[in-house]
Amino acid sequence: MERRDDTLPLQGLNFHVTEWGDPGARPIVMMHGIRGYAETFAGVAAALQPDFRVIAFDQRGRGQTDWDPAWNYYTDAYVADLAALVDHLHLAQFDLLGHSMGGINALVYAAEHPGRVGRLVIEDAGPGAFDTSAGAVRIRKELATTPSEFESWELAADFMRALRPTVSEAARHQRLQQMLKQTPQGRWTWRYDHAGIAATRLDPDPARVVDLRPSVQAIQCPTLVIRGGRSDYLQPEMVSEMLRLNPTLQATEIADAGHYIHDDQAERFNQVVWQFLSRQP
Repeated sequence: MERRDDTLPLQGLNFHVTEWGDPGARPIVMMHGIRGYAETFAGVAAALQPDFRVIAFDQRGRGQTDWDPAWNYYTDAYVADLAALVDHLHLAQFDLLGHSMGGINALVYAAEHPGRVGRLVIEDAGPGAFDTSAGAVRIRKELATTPSEFESWELAADFMRALRPTVSEAARHQRLQQMLKQTPQGRWTWRYDHAGIAATRLDPDPARVVDLRPSVQAIQCPTLVIRGGRSDYLQPEMVSEMLRLNPTLQATEIADAGHYIHDDQAERFNQVVWQFLSRQP
């Protein structure tokens, strides 16, 4: 599978962008979650070959992308970043997939740019999940209690294993490789802007917290919402509310998967995404 990595100056920051597949193939952009990274979609990208040009990027403050010195980690900033990226890449129309926080960003972008998104896939995100779900409580607790650094790689692995006990060791190792970097003193610290992201999530500006319901109502493109059967984040009643707000949406649930569906049930997730993207409009 052909792969390309690049650094693009957008919105005053340098963004790390990864592409897989034929540059002339049908483009799909993928957006990761709150502490994620572009590489999390490598398996999905492989499953979509050879028909798709998969484009994923480390969102601001994550991975190899610059941290925002102003701690501007709000939905409107992420959506503006996506808009700048697709304009820079001259994508007149593209498909879009977002997980968790990336799903929020994808929903808002698709609502604001109805002609640009061909098909939309939302992985375990929707109105209310960010605010009131047990998963939202869990994420806030994790952000508040996560150490800033670790004495050893093994201690970091133990910490991640406690947070994500159902994730495979291979997926957990990949996460650590993407999420950690070594300090000059030999300790291990986060590759993402933990302080800025935590501050924005734990004590947000209420005026910049997005209400997703108008965005769901405004979606015009074919859209699939995928929920993990044992997710503590997107609840079944939240999916029902999305379908009520916009009856054109489709939804499916993947059994024995938590919030990280593309990790927990990778083969089934990839199959569902492929089938949806491959349907004739």
